Amino acid sequence: MEAAYQPGDAREEDLEILEQYLQSLAQAGNSEKTIVAYRRDCRHFLRFVAREGRDFPGDVDYRFLRRYAAHLSGFDYQKSSISRKLSSVRGLFRFCRAEGLIEASPADSLSSPKLPSKLPAVLRPTEVEAFLNSIDTSKPLGMRDRAIFELMYGCGLRSEEVINLDLVDLDLEQEELTVAGKGNKTRVLPVGEVANYAVRVYLEQGRPELVPDGEKGDDVRSGGAMFLSVRGRRLGTSDIRRSTTKYVRKASVNTNTSSHVFRHCFATHLLEGGADLRAVQELLGHAAISTTQRYTHVSGAHLRKVYERSHPRARE
Repeated sequence: MEAAYQPGDAREEDLEILEQYLQSLAQAGNSEKTIVAYRRDCRHFLRFVAREGRDFPGDVDYRFLRRYAAHLSGFDYQKSSISRKLSSVRGLFRFCRAEGLIEASPADSLSSPKLPSKLPAVLRPTEVEAFLNSIDTSKPLGMRDRAIFELMYGCGLRSEEVINLDLVDLDLEQEELTVAGKGNKTRVLPVGEVANYAVRVYLEQGRPELVPDGEKGDDVRSGGAMFLSVRGRRLGTSDIRRSTTKYVRKASVNTNTSSHVFRHCFATHLLEGGADLRAVQELLGHAAISTTQRYTHVSGAHLRKVYERSHPRARE
């Protein structure tokens, strides 16, 4: 359910400030997906400001922002959606302060609703193996999919990072992969032998069959993309989702499995194997260690098993 007023109700001068803010986000390396979400959220807020007869940004104070937060609570939004919308507004006010449009941001003290702690879903190593083994690698698309999911699990990649890989990003001899993550932050990752072999098979036997006739392997049409569709174009995240659903059914593993679960498995299985938390943070490309720490909760069950098996006072 959306507000009754229309998108055009926001003042043109306010929308101009918004577009300047979004341009700054783009220049900082934020993804198009993030910018689209921020535009939608901030336009919703600016419509509310206009409807209430306030001047943005100078005539908006903390009490007004609390009213807006209460207004959002009146809709059928999840807490996570409200939290994202308020985060977008805080960012907009920070931009206004940086540009000298206001002396201080009234949104700095605006709190978001507390979100329930949600641990990421994780497959057991045997389930990951069953998933990977369900892929028929006798055909080019199967070779491609095996290489994709071996990299996602072996390197902890996001779907967006996989589809944006170019041929030049992989060094098979050094077993390294250069990845552009969120905010265009680049990290260089080690590629394990299993993933390295799967990618090599795909590049040598599968990818040449997917390149359109009459074009070179690093053709202009594909933009040098590592992973190609059946039509020879770069894959999209929807392709990864469809493939995940397909192999989940074939392998008969947890039906709630999404493509992102392989990133969770990568982190959790590393920690369970004794990896240092800081090292896992670097491999995942997390800006804050607190983001990585949630995986310590996931592997808590494993730690208890180790304790019960190893400590002389764990059991009678």
